[in-house]
Formats: sequence, C-alpha cells, structure tokens
Amino acid sequence: MTLVVAIIFAAIILSTGLEIYLERRQLASVAAHKDVVPAAFAGELTLDEHRRAADYTSARTRLAMAEKAFGGVVTLLWLAVFLGPAYELVARFVSPGLSRSVALVVFIAAIGYVLDLPFTIVRTFRLESKFGFNRMTPGMFLRDQLKGIALQLVLAIPLLYGFFALQHAIPHLWWLLGWAGFMLVMLAMIVIYPAFIAPLFNKFTPMPQTPLKAHIEALLAKWGFESKGLFVMDASTRSTHGNAYFSGLGKAKRIVFFDTLLQKHSEEEILSILAHELGHYKYGHVKERIAEMAVLTFLGFAVLYWAFAGGIAQAFGLPDDPGLVLIIILFAMGPIGQLLSPFTNFLSRRAEFQADGFAKSMLGPQPMISALTRLSRDNLATLTPDWLYTLFYYSHPPVPERIAHLESA
Repeated sequence: MTLVVAIIFAAIILSTGLEIYLERRQLASVAAHKDVVPAAFAGELTLDEHRRAADYTSARTRLAMAEKAFGGVVTLLWLAVFLGPAYELVARFVSPGLSRSVALVVFIAAIGYVLDLPFTIVRTFRLESKFGFNRMTPGMFLRDQLKGIALQLVLAIPLLYGFFALQHAIPHLWWLLGWAGFMLVMLAMIVIYPAFIAPLFNKFTPMPQTPLKAHIEALLAKWGFESKGLFVMDASTRSTHGNAYFSGLGKAKRIVFFDTLLQKHSEEEILSILAHELGHYKYGHVKERIAEMAVLTFLGFAVLYWAFAGGIAQAFGLPDDPGLVLIIILFAMGPIGQLLSPFTNFLSRRAEFQADGFAKSMLGPQPMISALTRLSRDNLATLTPDWLYTLFYYSHPPVPERIAHLESA
C-alpha cells in the first residue's frame, strides 16, 4: 500500500469517526436540555413543544449517525474491494474510450443511489411522517425520484463526456479549462433552475394581488430591487415546513414564498423574512458565495490534475482509466470538505447575522424575532445544539444566537 493510499483510507476512517462523534455530542446536548425551556423562550414555547423539538432532533441525529457510518463503510469497501470488479463488469459491455469512463461513473453513482434510497425512504415516510411534516404520497415520491434521475442523467452524461474529452485532448491545461467551464455551467444553472427545473417538481403561481403583495412591492421598490416576480410555491403538497428564498441572477431574480410560510406567519413576519433576504443582496452575499465556490472548485480541479498525472488509480491496483481516477478523488474529497466546513459555515453564519441586521434596520427587531421563534417552533428546530456540532454543520446561526444578536444594540 502506497503512502497516498494509506492517507486516503486514514482520512476516510477519521472523517467518519469525527462525524459520528459530532452526532453523539449533538444527541447529548439536546437530551441534557430537554426538560427545561431556555429562559429566553419561556414565554414563547411550552415545555411540550420544546420536548417535541428535542425528540425530532434526536431522531434525525440517530438516522444521520447510521447513514454516515454506513456511508463510510461503503466508501472503504468501494476503494478496497469493489472498484476493480465494477470496472471489469463495465469493461465487458463498453469498449475502451470515453464511453467506458462515463459508463463506469454512471454505474457506480447508480449503485450509490440505490444504497442511499432506504435512508431517504425512512426519513420521508417514517421520521418526517411521525412528526407530522410529510405530506408526500408513495406515488409522488416515486415520480420525484424518476424525474430527479432523468434530470441528473440529462445533465451529467454530456458534462462527463466533455470532462473526459477535455482531459484527453489537452493533457496539461484541461483542468483550468474544465474549472472555467464548470463555473460557467454553475452560473447558468442559477438562472436556468428556477425557470425550468424547479417547476418540474413544484407548482409556482404568481402571488395574488393582496395588501401583503402591495407592501412587499413597496419594500422592494424602496431598495431598488428588480425581480421577475413574486411567486408562491405549493410546498404543502410535500411537507409542512415553511421557507422563502430568492433565486436567479440579475433581472432574472425570483422571490419565492412557500405556501406554508404564508399560511402560518403574520404580515410583519413575512416582511421581515423578505427584508432578511434583501439583506443578502445588499451586502453582496450571493457574489461572495460564488467567489467562494470558484476558489474551492479551483482547488478541486487542481487536485484532480494531480491525481490524473500521478497515476492514483494504479496506486490502488486498478487500471489507469479516467473514470476510476475521478471516482477515487470524489471519494477522497469527502474528508477535505468536512475539514473546510467550519470555515465555510463561519462565512455563511456571518452573512446571516448581517442579513438579520438589515431586516432589523428596516422593520425593527421584533418582527424578525417573532418570525424566527415561529419558524423554530413550527419546524421543531432545537434551541440547544452542541457548539462543536454547530461549528461543523450549521450554515445558519442557532436561533437563540440570532435572537440575541437582534436584541443587542
């Protein structure tokens, strides 16, 4: 076993161990505070609601522990045992060349999808249903899965062909051109997704002309925010969770409200949530996220270039097929992403605090505090997460921290 192979195996084992350790810390923190409502929420949340949120978080955490342990074992088995037989099986049916590399990646991804599917089913039809969130029927679930598979194939297969063709044609510069092409595709998807892909899964209808819409439009006009319109998404057909988001770039931006959000929140709360989203645009957080993605993907393509040049597949005792190299690196990058998550989450949480501050400057602190409290209660979000778990997994600050920030001078 070469040093590089040993490092990859060790990184995957340590990463899986860290994930399980963090999940156990989260379980312990939630259990330790289950029977006492945090003082700041004593008047807003009953003890039964607090306990129910703790039960929901604990159930999600236990399932996540099982999923991550299973995923770590499967990754190790792929690298140590099954990649070779998988390659031989594909090689029986597909001639050498680009098509074999593409077929290999699609084949292994398909097996990964099948192995992950039981966790998705349990999460949707057992866990989410148990706590009253799921409204998806088996038929709807099946249709969504089939649409998702078809969409991934339509998008992924041409991109894989392009990637392997570029790597073959320009041995030394392909990674720079590949990175540039990847970024162009990602930017295009930001515009394409809300207009063409999201409607495949949900129905988006223009927000009806109501006093709420008039107030929203006045708020947008005040800050010179241009959009392609206000839309309501039929989120209630699948779940009772509530949310709102902006999508698109430039004048193609859309503002989308879940129907569940509009049903449960007051007008002031909805306006504060909108103001929070406006804050992200005012402070340039979308551009920051794009720049962050550009830097991280640049490093990722540099690692890919090193892997293709260094014969990493042969280090695992495998043929030097580009598809195998790509799969090995994708498996190996999981631990790297985990190590980077505290930094990327820090940037994301800082942006959320800034957006909250913008909402506060526009409407005062109370509407946003009320909206966060209601969202937390309705979505059964824990108010007592473990601090280390938060560091690795929370892209948004915990609700108690956000409220404390809003209440500060």
